[in-house]
Amino acid sequence: MKQVAAGVHQLTIQRFVNLYFVETATPGEWVLVDTGLPGSEKDIIAAADKLFYPGTHPEAIILTHGHMDHSGSARALAEHWKVPVLAHPLELPFLRAEAVYPPADPTVDGGGSLAFVARFFPPQSFQLSDVVQPLPTDSEEEVPYLPGWRWVHVPGHAPGQIALFRDEDRTLLGADAFATANHESVPALLLQIPQISVAGAPFNYNWEQVRESVEKLAALQPLAIGCGHGPVITGSAAAEGLSKLAADFPMPAHGRYVQQPARLDEGGVQHLPPAPHDALRNKLQLTAVGLGALVGAALVVQRYKKHQQNKYPQPHSPEPKRHHTEEVKRPYAQ
Repeated sequence: MKQVAAGVHQLTIQRFVNLYFVETATPGEWVLVDTGLPGSEKDIIAAADKLFYPGTHPEAIILTHGHMDHSGSARALAEHWKVPVLAHPLELPFLRAEAVYPPADPTVDGGGSLAFVARFFPPQSFQLSDVVQPLPTDSEEEVPYLPGWRWVHVPGHAPGQIALFRDEDRTLLGADAFATANHESVPALLLQIPQISVAGAPFNYNWEQVRESVEKLAALQPLAIGCGHGPVITGSAAAEGLSKLAADFPMPAHGRYVQQPARLDEGGVQHLPPAPHDALRNKLQLTAVGLGALVGAALVVQRYKKHQQNKYPQPHSPEPKRHHTEEVKRPYAQ
């Protein structure tokens, strides 16, 4: 576990997914920001017990957005701790199983290793209707349970994605508005090599909004940064790195959502641009079909042979004749 700033700790789950324990103004009280991948609840509970005290629980769970690596353990933790889950209203359709996020774009320019992996991601949607509540949007961006913090709407990666910012010491929890490791490289993510970069390119549905969100956060000049993916970055490197990303934002040359974004509103996805040709996907499908055909053919041949054996059983070899030595009775001598 790494400390981002006073009262803010980062826990990394499965080497590349981050979540945060954020203390409130009241001693012993805290809020959990994001919940990691499904099945992470035991590790999170154990970390909370170690950081605070055995049996502790947060005042609430705040989701920066509803993607699987941020809300995957939300239900399990909410039921265990008996606490509410808060998310921006635009995320609610995806957290109430009323809508599915736009499909990933594995053809996007600069997608790197993540683009290949994105081809195998299932559609993302969760059923948290009985535990999730809308984040108040009429309170001047104040964060419930966290006085001194404010939320910043940063769409583009998810429609209701929010970042959290504490003005007092300029601490920023940036969600997936950007990353603090090179998202184009899975090894860089796993090794936690610090580098402020674009986050989750294959999952960004509106690139203009992604750029605007980065610019909005760069203007805050943060001195401590924790994001959804990557290590903690503090000091001058935080503001300088984010300002550089905003100034030289690497807009992709091509991709499904580059020229024409998906359109989303409070009801979910309203429009999707057509999916571009994905040569690799076609090759993978052909390979899968080919492998399936080979396996199927092997099974057919095996069944045919078995059928033939049952229909025309092989004759049993006759048992070798046993030669019995007969006893010769000789007449008694006269």
